[in-house]
Amino acid sequence: MQKILIVRVSSLGDVVHNMPVIADIRRRHPDAQIDWLVEESFVSLVQFVDGVHRAIPVSLRRWRKRLFSPANWREIRAFRRALAAEHYDLVIDCQGLIKTAWVAGMARGPVVGLGNRTDGAGYEWPVRFFYRKRVPIAPRTHVVERTRQLVAAALGDPPPQPTDDIDFGIDTRRAALALSEAGLNLPVPYVVFVHATSRADKQWPDAAWIELGQALIRRGASIVLPWGSDAERATSERLAKEFGAAAIVPPRLSLPAVVGLIDGAAATVGVDTGLVHIAAALKRPTVELYNFATAWRTGGYWSPNVVNLGTAGQPPTLDQVKATLSGFGLL
Repeated sequence: MQKILIVRVSSLGDVVHNMPVIADIRRRHPDAQIDWLVEESFVSLVQFVDGVHRAIPVSLRRWRKRLFSPANWREIRAFRRALAAEHYDLVIDCQGLIKTAWVAGMARGPVVGLGNRTDGAGYEWPVRFFYRKRVPIAPRTHVVERTRQLVAAALGDPPPQPTDDIDFGIDTRRAALALSEAGLNLPVPYVVFVHATSRADKQWPDAAWIELGQALIRRGASIVLPWGSDAERATSERLAKEFGAAAIVPPRLSLPAVVGLIDGAAATVGVDTGLVHIAAALKRPTVELYNFATAWRTGGYWSPNVVNLGTAGQPPTLDQVKATLSGFGLL
C-alpha cells in the first residue's frame, strides 16, 4: 500500500482548492493511504474530505507567535517525532513556501514540490533545496489545476485534463449533522451573504448588500450573515438591521457547521474569500464577487452553478448580481 502525505497548511481558500487532488489520487491509486498535514484550525474541514486517512494538525501560526518560548520548542520537537513515526512513499508540498517545505522535510519520505512561481501564487525559491524532485508549472495556471498537475507529476500519472470531473469530496451529510448540532432554526429558502474578507479592497459596498438583501426578502428569502471575528459580527449585525426579521446573524459556527449552512442555502453571494470557495466547491449556486482580475486564478469553473463577476477596474455591479440570482430562480 502506497502511503502519501499531502502538505497544504493554509489558508482556508487554498485548503479548499487543494481538495480535488485526493479524488485524483484515489482514481489511479485506490489503495493509497493519504494523510494531509494542515493548520490545526482547518483539521475539522479536511476530515470531511472523502479519502483522507488522517488529517495531521500543525501549529505554524501559533508557533510563530511564541518563537522564544521553551514550551513552544518542546511542542515542535514532539511534533517532529510524531510525524517521523510514519514512513511515507511520497511527501508532496503543495504550497511551495519555506515553512511548508520545512515541515514536509520533517516527514520520512522523499519530498516533491513546485519548481517555480506561478502568476499570483505564493512561492519561495529556497524551497528547491528541500525537494527531491521539483515540478515546473505553466505561469498562468488556476490554483486548482496547479496542484492537480503537481500531484499527478509527483506520482508519475498523466496530467489532468480539463474534461476530468473535479471532485472536492466534501461529506455534506456530516456537515448537515454539524449544522443541526449548532441548534440553528433556519427558514427555507435562505441566501448566505459573505461580506467579510481580510482585505478592505476586496469588499462590496454596504449599499449594494442592503439593496440586494431587500430584493431577495421581497421574494420570500431570508438572509444569513455568518461571521468569524468581532469586526465581522459587527458588520453582519449592521446589515441585519436593514433586513429586519428576515435576517439571521448566527452564533460563531465551526467550519463543519458553516459547510452545512452553505450546502443548505438557496445561494451564496460573497467576496473572494474562503467561505465563498467552499460554496463553489460544493457546486451550490454561488456568486463570487471580484474587484481584481483574479477570477481566472481562484474562481470556480467546474460547475454552471458558480458564476464569477467583476475584474480590475470593473467591480461587480448590483444589476449583474441580480441577473445572476434571477438565473438561479431567486429574483
